[in-house]
Amino acid sequence: MAGSVAPQAVLLGVLLLAGLATAQRGTTPAAAAAPAPDPGCNGIQLTYTFEGRTKIRPFVADKNKQPYAFRANATVLNSGTRPLKSWAMLVTFGHGEILVGVDGAVLTGGGELPYNTTEDAGNATSFSGYPQTDLLTPIATAGDLSRIQASVGIVGTVFAGPGPFVPLPTAISLDNPDYECPAATNRTAGVMSTCCVLTPEAEANATVIDANTTDPTKNFLPRGTGDLVITYDVLQAYPSSYLALVTLENNAKLGRLDNWRLSWEWRRGEFIYNMKGAHTSEVDTSGCIYGPQGQYYQSLDFSQVLNCDRKPVILDLPLSRYNDTQIGKIDNCCRNGTILPKSMDEKQSKSAFQMQVYKMPPDLNRTKLFPPANFKISGASSLNPDYTCGQPIPVSPTAFPDPSGLDSTTMAMATWQVVCNITKTKGAKPKCCVTFSAYYNNSVIPCNTCACGCPANRRGPTCSTTAQSMLLPPEALLVPFDNRTQKALAWAELKHYNVPRPMPCGDFCGVSINWHVSTDYNKGWSARVTLFNWEDVDMANWFAAIVRDKAYDGFEKAYSFNATAVGKNTIFMQGLEGLNYLVKQTNMSGSDYLVPGKQQSVLSFTKKLTPGINVVAGDGFPTKVFFNGDECAMPQRIPMSSGFRTHLSSALSLVLVLTASAFLLLQQ
Repeated sequence: MAGSVAPQAVLLGVLLLAGLATAQRGTTPAAAAAPAPDPGCNGIQLTYTFEGRTKIRPFVADKNKQPYAFRANATVLNSGTRPLKSWAMLVTFGHGEILVGVDGAVLTGGGELPYNTTEDAGNATSFSGYPQTDLLTPIATAGDLSRIQASVGIVGTVFAGPGPFVPLPTAISLDNPDYECPAATNRTAGVMSTCCVLTPEAEANATVIDANTTDPTKNFLPRGTGDLVITYDVLQAYPSSYLALVTLENNAKLGRLDNWRLSWEWRRGEFIYNMKGAHTSEVDTSGCIYGPQGQYYQSLDFSQVLNCDRKPVILDLPLSRYNDTQIGKIDNCCRNGTILPKSMDEKQSKSAFQMQVYKMPPDLNRTKLFPPANFKISGASSLNPDYTCGQPIPVSPTAFPDPSGLDSTTMAMATWQVVCNITKTKGAKPKCCVTFSAYYNNSVIPCNTCACGCPANRRGPTCSTTAQSMLLPPEALLVPFDNRTQKALAWAELKHYNVPRPMPCGDFCGVSINWHVSTDYNKGWSARVTLFNWEDVDMANWFAAIVRDKAYDGFEKAYSFNATAVGKNTIFMQGLEGLNYLVKQTNMSGSDYLVPGKQQSVLSFTKKLTPGINVVAGDGFPTKVFFNGDECAMPQRIPMSSGFRTHLSSALSLVLVLTASAFLLLQQ
């Protein structure tokens, strides 16, 4: 009897100790496994399961702000009759979650881990399937879960109160406009689920191939469009490597890149063996030699390998290396990283390079092909726009014309497309600004105070970031802001202008553009545009765009620039051939300050097509100005004519007299 009781007592003691340890760690018991699929869902079933959390330091007094390490799992199950291509799931976190690990998917916007979900500013965090991007139908796969369901493991930190409260997201949905997702419901304490169904429009447009496809290689999403599109083509495939062609195409009307820098993340242990048409910023093989790649490819000479970084940075080659048979000779390569808009030069709107990529187990099969993820693209110039790129999406293989001229095409083995769009960070400042002047007013309206942002740590005398910029004499436009003070004060004294105390800060812009109304006569008028480069680098192949509202139809020509009227209200300008360099600021003899590089041209306008235009009243000034794709800060006022002011005063006086007369008549 005693021999049978002792083991029970020991078991009971172990269970008590385990329970005590769990309570001391502050661990919420893991939620039960996700329930079976909803028998009533014949669409896309989304499920989020909160698996548990553990209290972590620092311990804080406010229990609702205590950090916990949490684990969760999200699933996407195709229970419908239409394949789900390039799936993406939206999760709206509501407790300040910070994601530190994601398995089975990647962040759609290419965000880096750890990722603060509060940066989504109230929007949902999007997860894109990787490596399993497509979910087939149960009919086409005999209900094979490995082909119709994707699972996303999530590890992170959550800030919430103690149990039994379960910090679930506020919403889950499918990031696909063809589907409608009702509000998720809690199926158990730690599980929420919803069933997304096709919209009536998508249901009506579904094709026979969409509904019954069994071969994922024969049915693709349409190719996307965006400001910049990156195409990843696999040209040749071998069991352990493949040859890829990467093409960057600029579709933005005004966006451009200078000295572009492209990066991505290898997710399956790949490395770059060699490259033509571009080069990596570092030649480093240590990651392979001391990693699993070196253990698997023991006979490979890694001194010939180009790069083993998980996140390589790719740069374009200079033009001088185009004919280099070792690293050049690729169409659209070797332009020193310059990609121009098609409206400026369609031949220079693309850039391309090739690379040999080695794979790792378990992908040692010529048909197992996966692109890298988390693409990022940027330019070296402060005037280049910022881009946000989506994840690679499989599209129909690219067709290449036969290089020998035969009437045939060669298909890529596989093709993915990455769509990048120009984004503006909240609170971002412009990088260029505009000044106004006119023949009828001898004062120049300068750029706005802090037009391009004021540095947080300014040196020198205190200045006001809110005071209106001071009117200047025309010659002050050629003088750096730090040297304008005396000219501005002297001009204010001469013209009897008020001087703010402290004086306004500068504009801190790398490029300023002066728009000067030169003439105004019965049949037409003219303006002069002057570009000033205050940067320390030359600007090759510059371009500018002037948006005109009332005066657009009257544009005739520019005399020293190439200028074209495009769209309904824009004048596109660039330098003449051989004169398209806007040089940097330089020292000039006899000057004790740097002088900006500048170019200028006169533009002529006719009034024949714009009857009623009033140049002096403001119709002669642009409403928007762009330089190298960046929208410039505009002045908040225009030059006033003394005659125009007299006319306004006379009109106002007449109105007052008439009003007073009417009032007296009414009193009588």
